[in-house]
Amino acid sequence: MNNSEWIERGEQVLIHTYRRFPAAMVRGEGCRLWDENGREYLDFLSGIAVCVLGHCQPEVTRAIRNQAGELVHVSNLFYTRPQIELAELLVRNSFADRVFFANSGAEANEAAIKLARIYSAPGKYEIISLLGSFHGRTLAAVAATGQPHFHRGFEPMPEGFVNAEFGDLQALEALISPQTCAILCEPIQGESGVRPLSQEYLQGIRALCDRHGLLLIFDEVQTGLGRTGTLFAHEQLGVTPDIMTLAKALGSGLPLSAMLTTEKIAAAFTPGTHAATFGGNPVSCAAGVVVLRQLLAPGFLEAVRDTGAYFMAALQGLAGKFPQFASGARGRGLLLGLTLTEKGIAHGAEIVNRMFERGLIINFTGNQVLRFVPPLIVTRNEIDTLIRELEAVFAELA
Repeated sequence: MNNSEWIERGEQVLIHTYRRFPAAMVRGEGCRLWDENGREYLDFLSGIAVCVLGHCQPEVTRAIRNQAGELVHVSNLFYTRPQIELAELLVRNSFADRVFFANSGAEANEAAIKLARIYSAPGKYEIISLLGSFHGRTLAAVAATGQPHFHRGFEPMPEGFVNAEFGDLQALEALISPQTCAILCEPIQGESGVRPLSQEYLQGIRALCDRHGLLLIFDEVQTGLGRTGTLFAHEQLGVTPDIMTLAKALGSGLPLSAMLTTEKIAAAFTPGTHAATFGGNPVSCAAGVVVLRQLLAPGFLEAVRDTGAYFMAALQGLAGKFPQFASGARGRGLLLGLTLTEKGIAHGAEIVNRMFERGLIINFTGNQVLRFVPPLIVTRNEIDTLIRELEAVFAELA
């Protein structure tokens, strides 16, 4: 069967919650994908910042196969070796003492929200997040998300969430009330256009939390696990959270997420207060162990920083050549965005489609940037190919 035939079958049975590319993917390797028609693509989206080691990385694939042949699922009524090994790696390489495993970023953020509320004093339940934020699609996570268009049709939103203006510390402090228990934010807002929070701003938020007795929650679902050139983005900013959430890259494509926190805060969760049937699944955790070990291997994160600097310079050069379409680039490591002008924004979706026709996968996010989140193993030659094809598309549109 070909792409068209699979797409036709899918259109008959799948709920239309996604705007899909017109391709049925069947194989991946490294930074490459192949569709049902045999066409090859260079992937600068990596499953939306998921496949950090590339598609079907051999050691990950081997770990999945081996674990699937031994034990797939027993629930969290039992201990399993892969889950414990992964938790040890996360604790050993972070601020945290304890880990709770779930299956998605939204689930991890739901766990963080519940933990912040149950840990805090009675009557303290409100969580402040930022305008432009994205924390997931489940009801509490979307209520925390500071983008009203995600709320439409699902009102009333759960109570206890307020949004502060992005980058305005005084406006944020003005929202703190006797009911506030935590501030939730992403070190870089990915879905609203790759918007980094400044070090000064995040340090100010940390100081506010300390002054008012609030918890600081970092949503590192997209920024964590090497994406910005350090294991966690907050390491570059001199700010340590009380709770952190991870997902996307953790399972290398398998459903896996984690909420990390300190011993003192974790003690607020006791048996029965929170759970996830599939959280910390042995197969997913076996993949996660390989991911962490690869990310922590000597030189790996340094290479991500070097490649990211090369990519950033290339994007800035592209913006200089086509100022009518792009005004610059922003981000850290290999979470990068090409900021578009008004004219570029008008062509945003078309640029993505034309790149797809040329065999390159990117996306247009926040109605303002072209976002690039390739596998962390992407090469300079692959980046050069992307820039060359983007130049050609911009030239066509000029």
